[in-house]
Amino acid sequence: MTHKVKSSNLGYPRLGEQREWKKLLESFWKGNTDTETFEATAKNLRIANLKKQIDFGLDIIPVADNSNYDHVLDTAAAFNLIPTRFGSYDRPLTLAEYYSVARGDKNNVAADMTKWFNINYHYTVPEFDNTVPRLLENRWLKYWQEAKDELNINGKPVIVGPVTLIKLGKLNGDYVTSSEDINRLLDNILPLYVQVFKELQDAGVEWVQLDEPTLVKISDETEVSPYRRVIEALRFEAPKLNIELQTYFDSIDPYEAVTALPVQAIGLDFVHGYGENLTHIREFGFPEDKILAAGVIDGHNIWAARLDEKLDLLKELQSVTNKIWVQPSNTLLHVPITKRYETHASPELFGGLAFADEKLQEIVVLTRALNGEDMTQAFRNNTATLRALNNSKERNNDQVQAAIASLSETEFERKSSYAQRAITQQKRLQLPKLPTTTIGSFPQSSEVRAKRAAWRKGNLSDEDYQVFIESETKRWLKIQEDIGLDVLVHGEFERTDMVEYFGQKLDGFYATQNGWVQSYGSRGVRPPVIFGDVDYIAPITVEASQFAQAHTQKIVKGMLTAPLTIINWSFVRDDISRADVQNQIALALRQEVINLEKANIEIIQVDEPALREGLPLKQRHWQNYLDEAVYSFKITTTGVRDDTQIHTHMCYSDFEDIIDTISALDADVISIETSRSHGEIISAFEDADYDKQIGLGVYDIHSPRLPSVDEIAENIRRGLKVIDDSQFWVNPDCGLKTRNEEQTIAALKNLEAARNIVLAEISSN
Repeated sequence: MTHKVKSSNLGYPRLGEQREWKKLLESFWKGNTDTETFEATAKNLRIANLKKQIDFGLDIIPVADNSNYDHVLDTAAAFNLIPTRFGSYDRPLTLAEYYSVARGDKNNVAADMTKWFNINYHYTVPEFDNTVPRLLENRWLKYWQEAKDELNINGKPVIVGPVTLIKLGKLNGDYVTSSEDINRLLDNILPLYVQVFKELQDAGVEWVQLDEPTLVKISDETEVSPYRRVIEALRFEAPKLNIELQTYFDSIDPYEAVTALPVQAIGLDFVHGYGENLTHIREFGFPEDKILAAGVIDGHNIWAARLDEKLDLLKELQSVTNKIWVQPSNTLLHVPITKRYETHASPELFGGLAFADEKLQEIVVLTRALNGEDMTQAFRNNTATLRALNNSKERNNDQVQAAIASLSETEFERKSSYAQRAITQQKRLQLPKLPTTTIGSFPQSSEVRAKRAAWRKGNLSDEDYQVFIESETKRWLKIQEDIGLDVLVHGEFERTDMVEYFGQKLDGFYATQNGWVQSYGSRGVRPPVIFGDVDYIAPITVEASQFAQAHTQKIVKGMLTAPLTIINWSFVRDDISRADVQNQIALALRQEVINLEKANIEIIQVDEPALREGLPLKQRHWQNYLDEAVYSFKITTTGVRDDTQIHTHMCYSDFEDIIDTISALDADVISIETSRSHGEIISAFEDADYDKQIGLGVYDIHSPRLPSVDEIAENIRRGLKVIDDSQFWVNPDCGLKTRNEEQTIAALKNLEAARNIVLAEISSN
């Protein structure tokens, strides 16, 4: 029996085509929009998003994928799983209460926030300490009913599964990992899911999308047990409700155990995961009683799919099972909404782009083709546009391609060992023990942002804008001198973003006009698009660094972003390997580093904040990723003399498992974001016997609170228990762009005072 193939979506972006959602949230926070207006406007946006998907011809449309901030926070708030410092509720939270959890209030710090798997979206971390789970609101039924009433569709409610919710949360300050804790928490939370599913079934809902992406992080079938417990309970209590068990971002290791779970459909990612899901299907087949929800369209990049290749893949899957849904690899939350505003893109590039709306259209085309419709013209158009992009001059830079091809002929190493370099550098730099510095950026005040906006709109001349940037640079150099810092920075006032800025200065990048993607809350980012061969055009940071150095007697660091971070925070071309793109960037930045040295910049910082966060989800894939990171970093940094000091900075604090990689980078100085877990980081470096210089961030820049002198001094002392005072730098744990001027100056004064106290203690011993 032949089953009709259906088209399905997993989730739609929230921001709005013109960031209407972002503006709505921020207007409410400022008190300019009341709750009634907020709710009405948010509803209009939801309905517009659903209407668009109907018009595209999708068969299965997600509902309740909308949010007022974050979908994990929505789930936690619906079940009263919020930090107890905000209270315990027996009713749905008001908007003000909900945003207090997300953003903090005058009495309480915000709930913790961290990266969503290994991508640049942040979710709100549930806290299970002393919470009393209860169902405060069935938001999934609410939004299903709204779609039914307004548009007469039987949508597919999307809900974060209970095991994933638990594993993404914290208990007593630590992420939940033990089977005992998972099952104990399920005892309290699973009945709430049962209640939700029963109410959905009773209302006439046909399908529910149960997102359990943590399934891709388990390694054997014994770890499937809590997921099985959940599915069996939901099936027993709501037997008429069909469940699509959805996974994404990687492959399933215990494939047979997961596909045996008693659900009606299983969503697998056929874009990410090194092709392993397809390998499993070829080896083990797929259950006859289930629908294969095939994630064949990349939900995490912005390129038009090669439709003929996708059709071949789907036909192969059809040879294994004739029950197929065609869908994205993951929710489209992580791509921009539509490419139609990209009027500055070349025709070749424009044709090759596919944002959320275009991806949904691709899904419909593939579905119709599988159902026997003649889609020949759509496939011809697709082939022609991709051929035009691949034949473009931007993708055929002979000089860059020759340089990549000859990489194997060059060994990228510093001229001397670190021990020898350290002597040479100290002779040149004449730094005191425990030198003080910052990570690079200073506050981007409202005036800085206003001047930049005026300049971009043409309301401020290039000359006047440059004069303003230089005046801010000189002002902050004087502030740093007055505080007493040993190594200064120019402040990066000319940069909006540490990746976008470099993308605007290198060939092979495209800066989108409206390619906004949600990072967290109302914050949107516009990742640059790496679409061609990356080439160095002209010096990028040399002029700003020279200007700063000319206006102080102290050392000013040059500041660059390293290749892997640029890759991880961009949309990367998919026609060549990521390693080749990364190395193209490295070769370009190598020229910038050499030019900084020629300009007598004595310290050059090449930041890799995204190295740790971008690790593959499965540890077996780590080493290749880390080796490529080290290689591209060394391409960038090893062209300098021994007496030029190379620094780097990394974010996130879980470094014990990549300490060898950190050492292999061979940077002379590394600064690490550690203030929230200082003790654990110290023990990691103690065990590793780290031999280079290091700055363990001595206060948390993410919090507006002022760290005391005693607090900072104690953090320095703790670091000195395992790091020799000849190796130790004193610095904040990250850049200061998000802090205001008053907070920044006060904290840095305390940092300098704390360093001087500890330095005096060392000198007296």
